[in-house]
Amino acid sequence: MEKYIEPSRELEVAGEYDVIVAGSGPAGLSAAVTAGRMGMKVLLLEWANSVGGISTSGMMSHWTGTVDSPLYREILARMADRNEGEGHGRIVPQIDPENLKAVYLEMLSQAHVELLLYTFVCGVEMDENRVRGVITESKSGRRVFRAKVFVDGTGDGDVAAFAGVEYYKGRESDGRMQPCTLMFKVAGVDLDRAVLLGSFESTYQTEKGELQALAKAHIPYPAGHLLVYRSTLPGIVTCNMTNCTDIDGTKAEDLTRAEIVCRSQMPAIVRYLREFVPGFESCYIISAASLMGVRETRHFRGLYTLNEEDILTARRFDDLVVQGAHFNFDVHNLTGAGLDSTGVQHKWSQPKGYTIPYRSLVPEKIDSLLLSGRNISGTHIAHSNYRVMPICVGIGAAAGAAAALAVKQGVEPRDVSASDIRREIF
Repeated sequence: MEKYIEPSRELEVAGEYDVIVAGSGPAGLSAAVTAGRMGMKVLLLEWANSVGGISTSGMMSHWTGTVDSPLYREILARMADRNEGEGHGRIVPQIDPENLKAVYLEMLSQAHVELLLYTFVCGVEMDENRVRGVITESKSGRRVFRAKVFVDGTGDGDVAAFAGVEYYKGRESDGRMQPCTLMFKVAGVDLDRAVLLGSFESTYQTEKGELQALAKAHIPYPAGHLLVYRSTLPGIVTCNMTNCTDIDGTKAEDLTRAEIVCRSQMPAIVRYLREFVPGFESCYIISAASLMGVRETRHFRGLYTLNEEDILTARRFDDLVVQGAHFNFDVHNLTGAGLDSTGVQHKWSQPKGYTIPYRSLVPEKIDSLLLSGRNISGTHIAHSNYRVMPICVGIGAAAGAAAALAVKQGVEPRDVSASDIRREIF
């Protein structure tokens, strides 16, 4: 392949902070808010045009799973105050993305977090094994922002990858990653009659046949399942039904293909809903997400790798910084529609919440950096559980508190005490 050598140039150091957080999804936003509330000068960087990541731009239907986190409960309460329709004034899991954006912006403002949108992190400035700055690209040009501690809340772990943190992608045996989904909403649904199947293991028999089997028969491969969720607004349902396999969410070419494939599936999905699913006879698309739902990419090597046995046995770690995390092994089929053979949803048998150790947030060899969200150190199967948004909020709160404590104490994040973190966030 032909090479081009880019001329070297001096980059402006555009700002210096106590803590810089990359990525404003539930994990990154929670880290930024927590650090800001602890008195840190915080910069939150986001490449999209709004905050919230998959919870807003990704048009996520609802908060799945749960976590024992005051910050998560606060987000739900703030949502209740802003929600329209049947969700107003009540704590509900359903998400109105536009109202949630307003909630997030209010929280960031009140925590005095500086926000910079439309800004990609495209590299790092290193001082041996320590991250000193992040290099960004935007309409403002190529610039450097420096901080004492960095939190990677990008989902894919872009900062950690640039910094040289060791990782692998996807399933340990073959590198395959969970499929991508582009969420969309339909209106015109008769909710008094609507059949809303919310898991792959849910089935419903109609005169025309069983709905999951009909989806597999009438929706183009690799889609072919029914997953629909009530919204906060009358007659509107969110669909988690597009599907694109063999996608590496760290590659622009693959993300482009996923957009094309998922959008091409939507007309057939709507035809299926109208013909086979009670209550959807007059439904029509009103909006689709502006962010592809990427479930899995890089798994980084931290001081401890969380595994499925830790979750199944509800292991309580001495250095826990997330508690009451509860979900299932939500492994979408890596080669087609539906649930993967390794996944467990409504048949989940572990009723207790589990904990996540601080060591899983700390890269093994790189300093001044913390992992936050689905990019923490964990196995492919464990990741299918802790990747969901409430648990990512809990992880983010822990990462933000740890970053602030590292700055206050003048130590590396790996030397912060988990007990000190717990005092700040529980």
